[in-house]
Amino acid sequence: MFDMDRFRMICDKVRGQFDLKDAARERGLALSRDVVRNSANAIRATHRRNFDEARGLTATVHSLVQEMNAVLDGFPEVKYAGFVHDAQKEYAEAAIFLAVVAGDELPDPDALGVDYPAYLHGVGDATGEMRRLILDRIREGASSAHENEDLLNTMDEIYYELISFDYPAAITAGLRRITDVLRGTIERTRGDLSSATSQQHLHSALQQMMQDLQR
Repeated sequence: MFDMDRFRMICDKVRGQFDLKDAARERGLALSRDVVRNSANAIRATHRRNFDEARGLTATVHSLVQEMNAVLDGFPEVKYAGFVHDAQKEYAEAAIFLAVVAGDELPDPDALGVDYPAYLHGVGDATGEMRRLILDRIREGASSAHENEDLLNTMDEIYYELISFDYPAAITAGLRRITDVLRGTIERTRGDLSSATSQQHLHSALQQMMQDLQR
């Protein structure tokens, strides 16, 4: 004979666990959106060289990430559904980009509170912001060629370090896709820098020629 009372008791227990998991998921999603938004603002502040603002924003994000991790602790099927990785990756990208541009110490993934794959993805994505910074500098003429070459060399070093992680995609969360994109990003940036340098040399030569003619 099927014990309906016992079955209802079991269902109540399961329902209570599902309620906890659903509440954790909703709170985790809200926190992840806050992480992504504030990380984007930190990157924007770094581009504008508002480093104090960027540091303040990354500190805020750090607290949000800690809360997100704590809320989802004990619910691994929710934590590893994808949105936590994406949020942690955005935070790592913002913190790493800030460190590179401001000359701060490179943050450690354990100190940031992000998983290792998210950290490596964040490093890879940060190179896209480095390319954007180089292009902005070229357009504005706001830095020397040496500064841009240093940043390009940093992108190169990141690429060669990331491709050394020869592990299955299940372990690295598909890091190979990031490195494939990064390789193309570096080559395009190198081409842009070469073109800008050639144009600068041509401009300087024309100016010198005009000065010679005037004399």
